[in-house]
Amino acid sequence: MSEASLATLKQVLGKAKQEIEKVIIGQHDAVEKALIVILTGNHALIEGVPGVAKTLLVRTLGKVLDVETNRIQFTPDLMPTDITGAHIYNLQEQSFKLIQGPVFTTFLLADEVNRAPAKTQSALLQAMQERKVSIDTDTHDLSPNFTVFATQNPVEYEGTYPLPEAQKDRFMLKITMDQPQHHEELLLAKRTLGPESPEFILENGVIQPAIREKYLQPLRALFMQLTVKEELISYIVDVVRATREHDAVLVGAGPRATQSLLLAARAKAAFSERDFVTPDDVKDMASPVLEHRLILRPEYEIEGLTAGEVVGSILSQVAVPK
Repeated sequence: MSEASLATLKQVLGKAKQEIEKVIIGQHDAVEKALIVILTGNHALIEGVPGVAKTLLVRTLGKVLDVETNRIQFTPDLMPTDITGAHIYNLQEQSFKLIQGPVFTTFLLADEVNRAPAKTQSALLQAMQERKVSIDTDTHDLSPNFTVFATQNPVEYEGTYPLPEAQKDRFMLKITMDQPQHHEELLLAKRTLGPESPEFILENGVIQPAIREKYLQPLRALFMQLTVKEELISYIVDVVRATREHDAVLVGAGPRATQSLLLAARAKAAFSERDFVTPDDVKDMASPVLEHRLILRPEYEIEGLTAGEVVGSILSQVAVPK
């Protein structure tokens, strides 16, 4: 990658983070991962307890990239047509007219996605994989930058439906949003009392677009110029394949995880202002890419083993290229 290209990436990414952090206090890691998902053309599963700004983050991303953003509040009675839309008969024109659902957008916030049954959740599968939607006998194209941000609460299970494995595999990353630090929560409290509250800033034109939608494809082309050595690609393959052989894992990560980890590591290098990928980039992105894809054996789950610990064990065992 040329110095000019690297400088362009640095400038754009820095500006985007600066604008987002006008609204989102703390959560630097979540902001970076969300931008990685967008700039690699993928989707993200955002996990965190209520009140940690999951929804606010997605709304802010829409403002910073100046794209259309729709929200769907998933509930047990939500139907697939509530997401995709349907053909409605017009008596005056004596013809059917397509009423587009909220999936016809650029950024889609699927809020509390695990509150709807699998039949409804599956309405997003084609859109996430192909950026197309089939309604009756017609197939409609979505925006080439269509991105799903699905949120879920990791501690509340009553009235929820686990995401199908096929759908979890389509999320490039699981972004975990933790509770803010003391100083961050104190700053939030102070800003809430004045004109600098996050909601006020978001709704009153303070946020300036940092990346226009039409420039997303050229930016993604710059990522393609980052150097990934052959031995590092082999390392990524070895890490993903090791998840299928670990004693505690019932179902390991598939080939799509290999692709996701490769793209995520390359994007991580760009955020670190480097034009080459290192093993540390792979290690940093391994848990966000792999955790939600692993199904542990029940006997290990009962003992309290987590997917994150399994990924950490695998990273400590797989030989790192020199």
